[in-house]
Amino acid sequence: MANLRTSMDSSFYDLNISTPQTLHATARSIPGDPTPLDGAYASKLLRMQQLSLLGQGFPLGIIPSYAPPLSSSSSSKDSGSLSLQTLWLKQPAENWWLGLVGQLRPIKLLSSVKAEALRADSAVPRFKRAVKKFFDKSFYSIGLCSHLDLSESTSLLLNVEKDGENKNKRTKGILFHKLPNHDITLEAAWPELFVDRNSKYWEVPESISLDCLSLVSESGLRYRFGIHKNGGSAKAVDSVDAEPPASLSSGVCAKAAFSYEKSRDLWRIPETKEDLALVKRERGEFRNSAYDICMKEPHATVSGIFGGTCEAWFSGMRSPFGADLFGSICYAVQHGKFRKPYGDLTRFDARLDISSASALVNSFSNTSKSSLALPRLNLILQQQIAGPLVFRVNSKVSFDSSSPHIEDIIYSLNYSMRYLGSGKVVAWYSPKRNEGMVEMRVLEF
Repeated sequence: MANLRTSMDSSFYDLNISTPQTLHATARSIPGDPTPLDGAYASKLLRMQQLSLLGQGFPLGIIPSYAPPLSSSSSSKDSGSLSLQTLWLKQPAENWWLGLVGQLRPIKLLSSVKAEALRADSAVPRFKRAVKKFFDKSFYSIGLCSHLDLSESTSLLLNVEKDGENKNKRTKGILFHKLPNHDITLEAAWPELFVDRNSKYWEVPESISLDCLSLVSESGLRYRFGIHKNGGSAKAVDSVDAEPPASLSSGVCAKAAFSYEKSRDLWRIPETKEDLALVKRERGEFRNSAYDICMKEPHATVSGIFGGTCEAWFSGMRSPFGADLFGSICYAVQHGKFRKPYGDLTRFDARLDISSASALVNSFSNTSKSSLALPRLNLILQQQIAGPLVFRVNSKVSFDSSSPHIEDIIYSLNYSMRYLGSGKVVAWYSPKRNEGMVEMRVLEF
């Protein structure tokens, strides 16, 4: 489903984008960029939790991903794009999980071994040279993840990972505290990885955030506020000769936002007792529940959100104060109850985003339009292939002065797991970023 709440969340520094470029499988969206594509958002589950669940269904618990390594030559990118991940998970205590993630680039390793075996200009025996390559750290990455529940409402997450090829070390800590009507999050990363709207990666040496987010009330009102610090100068990870985004400037930023959202069904066919009747199969009788409880009822819905943001920068590199308005409107229609083996789900979502009202107004009197001034249309098409298997296409259309064009697109195969209620395995590929991976997602439709 097209997510309305990201219209506000994309203004802050904690919106995660799914990527195989890190072992914890996320990078940050850059505040000030247009709202990212819906299919790009990271899973709500920790990567450690995902690998633990996915490993039960993959041979030897090995999960593949695809992404050209950052800061590498073109030949290295071609051979090092495929990665294999596995997880060693332990539970030292009831409230403490500890995971060790290992990653191997198999094609790059085999190519290097083959090159050493064919090289004859060395006094060292070929076999010994080839075997030595298996112990080369540049083909491996390793990450340690720890999740500790300090209380029923407070948890602490620590991630440390090291890339053997680029010899980069990443450290991240997250302290989460849940109040009756608010969530408080303290995050720190050294360094933090960001991805911009052009799929270019940027690294900030130090990133620290403290945020307070309200839960959505019955009236539809939601707000959040926080403070963020960037330490050091942002640099392009993939050697792009360009100025860093203004939002990544060194300094401290205080930000607040509010939003109001409403949703109304145009029509809906509620689930009935007949839908949940027992069905006889070879292995016995089963209740005919939907493959995903979030998609069990055919319907057509219109929803919308609007809100505003304001920010204050304590840095000489930025304007000291700024404020803006944003808004989105969405239409979703679903046919089928997603219960039958075939032809029981076709769903379409369309969401029109205006990320910056001020940029849109200024564009009418200024020929040089900002990227934020262009309205964008997010489209999602989902079609059942067989049983719980669904093909999904997420696309984002940009409207400029010449003609509309597709700005981004992601293809995915989704395998819904009925016993989880609303959980699925997602295998996606992004042509724009030339990345793909397998994830576990819950309550995302």
